[in-house]
Amino acid sequence: MNNKGLRRFFVDEIETTDGASSITGSEARHITRVLRMGRGDRLVLMDSKGARFQALIESASPKEVRVVLEKRLPRPPPSSVDITLCQAVLKSRSMDYLIQKTSELGVDLIFPFSSKRTVVRLDEKGSTKKVQRWREIAQAAAKQSDRATPAKIRSITLFEELMATCEGKDVLQVILWEEEGARDLKDMFKASSSIKKFVGVVGPEGGFTQQEISLARDAGFIPVSLGNKILRAETAALTLVAIAQYECGGLSLG
Repeated sequence: MNNKGLRRFFVDEIETTDGASSITGSEARHITRVLRMGRGDRLVLMDSKGARFQALIESASPKEVRVVLEKRLPRPPPSSVDITLCQAVLKSRSMDYLIQKTSELGVDLIFPFSSKRTVVRLDEKGSTKKVQRWREIAQAAAKQSDRATPAKIRSITLFEELMATCEGKDVLQVILWEEEGARDLKDMFKASSSIKKFVGVVGPEGGFTQQEISLARDAGFIPVSLGNKILRAETAALTLVAIAQYECGGLSLG
């Protein structure tokens, strides 16, 4: 049976000991209440480690959907480049959209951060709720784009702390800066060969301060421009990720 038309669902880890597994939480509610799927329907079950199976629903309720694992499915081929996006926290709709679309484009890791000109300020409780929502968005995006695993979303950190954790070995690290007049992203990829890891930093709508750019330089980041166009922060992030994927072969068929 061709499984390409089957709906995909995520669990943290697929139990395989007895040839069956359980789906609970929001995925179980979505299966039963929204999609109205039930006994005898087939689906693709995926987990955070990249395992995936074609499965047959044995029983279904909003609390738990029990499935029989019919056959293991191959994982999608890995991307040719590992992409990390460091993104200043934006307003809710813009940030949600950014998480969704960069996840679909194949970003492996997203570091949300707060910088000097970041407008959105969250307390600990608010930060935890936001990160949980972004992880759910990334999971849904992984199902949409048939990724092996969802993009990982880190907890919100300060820009200074983020720079202290970054390493510049065997990786192309760039930071988008509207005041950079000498280097653009195209030049960076021309000068770099066989890139296996790419880290891009995108600031808030108000951009970075000179002090933050100096800090980034000290951490091994190269300030670059995306050209003469003035882009919104979420548009700049999408453009950055798409260019990185294209230049490193992540959008090719091979």
